[in-house]
Amino acid sequence: MPKRHTSKSHRRPRSQVLEVRVMSPRIAWLGFLKFLGGVAKLACVAAVLYAVGWGVWQGIRRAFYQNPDFSLQILDLNENPVIDEIRLARLVGIDLTARPSLFDLDVERIAGQLAALPAISSAHAERHLPGTLVVRVTARSPRAWIASPDAGVPAERNIGGLLIDSSGKAYPCPELQFESASRLPVILLPASESDAIVSGGNVTHPSLKLCFHLLDSAADADPEAIHWIESVEQANDWSMRLVTRDGTVATFGLLDHPRQIANLRAALDHANRKGYSIATINLIPKQNVPITIRDEAAPPRAIPVPEPTPVEIRDDGRASDLNQILNRG
Repeated sequence: MPKRHTSKSHRRPRSQVLEVRVMSPRIAWLGFLKFLGGVAKLACVAAVLYAVGWGVWQGIRRAFYQNPDFSLQILDLNENPVIDEIRLARLVGIDLTARPSLFDLDVERIAGQLAALPAISSAHAERHLPGTLVVRVTARSPRAWIASPDAGVPAERNIGGLLIDSSGKAYPCPELQFESASRLPVILLPASESDAIVSGGNVTHPSLKLCFHLLDSAADADPEAIHWIESVEQANDWSMRLVTRDGTVATFGLLDHPRQIANLRAALDHANRKGYSIATINLIPKQNVPITIRDEAAPPRAIPVPEPTPVEIRDDGRASDLNQILNRG
């Protein structure tokens, strides 16, 4: 039987023909047209969605943003000693004459800008429809003025001078808070590179705690102490210095402040009654407290201290024999 001849030359043309059919220009063009049709459908859907969204947005703007009923009519700011309505509007960029829509006001940004003020510890803002912006701020309550003359921080009571609150935050005195703060004592701190006083920062100087403790003891004994204390400072490693508004320089220890404050008040009372003026007094000793006297007549006290009653003498630990305390007749 004769052999059947097969050759690759018969199969190769079929493969080539098949490839030509698959890659024919007509099929490619139809595929391209199909692709364009899909893109066109997606574009139509996107256009419809955009038109619907635009229409909804315009409706919202007309109903809320452009509605005069929702324009800013009242700026409700709580009473505080730091900022008023006019200053607030300038700070956060609100044009009160333009009466912007409440919905154009970013209440989070407004609260953040207010809270960033050193004299404010916290702030909150919210919209109250139809036309009220409610703002609540918590102002810092100053304990004293803070200064470090050796470090270039002057001991001056004025607007912009540094106040310090109970948490140790130093901040510039606002104009609205100056009147009430002007009567506060001054805390004097020595210069320190590691514990420098920075406006708007926390004061970490170790002497600050001792000064606060001395002021607290004075306030506990006499709520009006801020009227007669000019300044306090740590004089050295074992003593502190308090200066009264009358110029009396009193030396305290680092501890036992309540007793020493009681003796200082008793000594000032005694001097006021007897008509002499104390220049210096060392309150660290418990008996025979050393004092020096001014030559001039005693100036009138800024805040007269009344004669202590027997109950006050017992309660606040004053000695009943002032002459024994002062070693003076």
